Amino acid sequence: MQYDHQGDGGPTTKGGRRPRRPRRRQILIGGGLALALAAGGGAAYKTGLFSDIGDPVSFGKIQESAAAEDIRPGVQMPTGPKAEFARTSRLPDGTQIAMTTLTGQKSGFTGDVWVWVPKQYDEPKYAKSAFPVLISLPGGRGYPKNYWGTGPGLGLQQAVIDGVKAGTSLPFILVMPVINADTKHHFDGSDIPGQPKMGTWMADDIPDFTKANFRTFTSRDGWAFMGSSSGGFGAFKHVLKYPERFKAVIASGVDIVPDSPLWKGNRQAMDENDPEKLAEKLIKEGGPDVWINFQIGTKESGRDLAERFMREYGRGPVHTRLQVIQDGEHNGKSYVRGMREGSLEWISKVMQGPTPDPAVR
Repeated sequence: MQYDHQGDGGPTTKGGRRPRRPRRRQILIGGGLALALAAGGGAAYKTGLFSDIGDPVSFGKIQESAAAEDIRPGVQMPTGPKAEFARTSRLPDGTQIAMTTLTGQKSGFTGDVWVWVPKQYDEPKYAKSAFPVLISLPGGRGYPKNYWGTGPGLGLQQAVIDGVKAGTSLPFILVMPVINADTKHHFDGSDIPGQPKMGTWMADDIPDFTKANFRTFTSRDGWAFMGSSSGGFGAFKHVLKYPERFKAVIASGVDIVPDSPLWKGNRQAMDENDPEKLAEKLIKEGGPDVWINFQIGTKESGRDLAERFMREYGRGPVHTRLQVIQDGEHNGKSYVRGMREGSLEWISKVMQGPTPDPAVR
C-alpha cells in the first residue's frame, strides 16, 4: 500500500485532545519589544504574537431562524447535540477551519474531526437550504491529525472557494476526520475483526455528527467522499459499500484492494471491504448508480491498477473517470491541483447543490 505523509504545516490546537481554549501566549515585554508594541500594536498580530487560534467557533448562526413550516423537502436541519469547535485556521475570505473531538455512538472510537464551512452557508439567502458534504480523508498515518484539516496549506479549501467563484464547484462542507486509531497501524477504513471500528466511524458516526451540526440533504445526492492514498481507499470503498448513502468519490493515488496486515488472512472480512468485490456485487444488483473519479499523477505508480478497475467494473451502475495529473506526485498538493483541473467540476455536476431563497437578497 502507498502512504503519503504530506502534512501542510498549518497551525493546530495544542495540549489535550479536547478542543479547549488555550491560554493566550505569555509575553515577556523587554525594552525592545515594548518599543515595538508602542510603535504599532497591529504589527504584533501580523507577526503572530497574538492569535485567535483555539478560540470557540460557532457555525450556522442563522439556521435556527428557519421555522419548522419553512423547512424545504429534502433538507434536514441540524439535529443536535451541537459539538464544541475550536478554531485551527482562518482563510483570507474569513471562513474558518475548526476542530472538535468526537466519540462515535456506533463505533465507540474517539478521535478528532476538522470542519470547514463555505461562506455561503451563513448567507441569509441560503438559511433554508442544505449544503453538500464532502468527507475528506487523508493518507499517511491519518492519526492523530487529518492533514486536509490541520491547515489550509494544501489548498483544498481554497480550491473550493475559487471553484465556487468560477462556477465550477459547489460550496461543499468539508468534514475531515482521522482515519486510523493509532500511529502504528493502517485499518483500511474498515471494521477489522478485533480492532477499532474505523469503518463504522467513517460511514456512520461522521455522517451522524455532520447531521447533528449542519444543514444537510436527506438524500445521498448531498453526500460524497474524497481521499488520498490510504484515505482514498477508504473513500472509494465506502461509496461502493454503501451506495444508498453516498453517491460519488474522488479517490487519489488509491489502492484497489484491502491489504492491512491486521486482517490476518480473514478472507471473508476482507471480501466485505474489497472494492472489486463490492463493485461486482453492485453491478449484479443493478444499482444504485455511483460515480468514481480516480486521480493519478504521472510521477507516481498505480495508474495501471485504476485503469484495470475501470475496464473491468466501469459499467452499469458503476461510472468511472480518470483525472491524470501531469507531473503529479503522490502527495496532497498534486491531488488538489487535479481537483482544480477537473475533478471538482466533475463531482459538482453529480451532486446536489444549495438553493438560494429568491425572496432574500
